Amino acid sequence: MPLETPQELPESVFTLRCVYLFAALLLLLIMVPFLEGTPRGRIALNFINILILIAAAVAVSRSAHLPHASRGARAPTVGFQIVSLVLAEPSLLVLSRAFGAAFYFATVSYLLSYVLRREVLTQDKLYGSAAAFLMLGILWGYLYFIVLHFYPGALGRKRKAIVDPLISEIAYFSFTVLTSTGFGDITPVHPVARMLCVLEQVAACCSSPY
Repeated sequence: MPLETPQELPESVFTLRCVYLFAALLLLLIMVPFLEGTPRGRIALNFINILILIAAAVAVSRSAHLPHASRGARAPTVGFQIVSLVLAEPSLLVLSRAFGAAFYFATVSYLLSYVLRREVLTQDKLYGSAAAFLMLGILWGYLYFIVLHFYPGALGRKRKAIVDPLISEIAYFSFTVLTSTGFGDITPVHPVARMLCVLEQVAACCSSPY
């Protein structure tokens, strides 16, 4: 494969917008188990989350409608998250996750419409498809956290209710459900959690582009 010339490089940087989103999502998943255990680590995770929001905003900037919808959820997601950490108020964190879920839903909707367009398959589309898959898993992670807030013990680990789950635990559970590889050592106990698992598996089947 020939190397890009200096004239071609800037064009690739600006056209492969989904690459940055995919990289930020992958960075989040890799760093979660190493950073979630300390206050400074959680601050670093919030910074990575902000990078994802920025990268997602860049990825959906092609759309004339979704940027406005995603912009409306982006600021509350970051704002409520920061205030929740400062005040140690769980209810504000639930609001942050609710707006985060809305932002992820809007972004995934655009990415899937972009990937499924009847156009030539490009490298950016491949990264967009991978980013959409990762965002689906994180989107449902937000939803599981919300369910656990209103229904403590909705998920169980070895027959014991999960009251204060780690981010890595919810991410592990969400992607286990998304890939239909089984529930592992975490299982849905409450009917709402079970139906949420069903919807995640349905979403994974319906959103598969190929």
